[in-house]
Amino acid sequence: MKHILLTILAGLMLAAGPDLRVLVLTPTPQMHCESCENKIKKNIRFEKGVVKIETNIKEQTVTVTYDASKTTADAIRAAMKKIGYDTRTVSDTPQDSSKATKKKPAAQ
Repeated sequence: MKHILLTILAGLMLAAGPDLRVLVLTPTPQMHCESCENKIKKNIRFEKGVVKIETNIKEQTVTVTYDASKTTADAIRAAMKKIGYDTRTVSDTPQDSSKATKKKPAAQ
């Protein structure tokens, strides 16, 4: 009986999926070129729990989607500091899974 309950509990935990969050940062010094973007992407992608990284030079933002069960926003900011960028947090919110699964309606 215990084995059955443990198996069901483990299955439910796996079915829930990762606790994805979206962290938006503003780096200092500012990103000026593709080389700056690549430096951030190449280094931060190796942080445990990082799922996706997007950079935007025009808006001066770094958007990191991460698994909150594996890392924290503080750890990501520390990783940015390690490669020479101080950061200011713009937002740190749960990922809206409904946006990821919804398809845009076809143009009419």
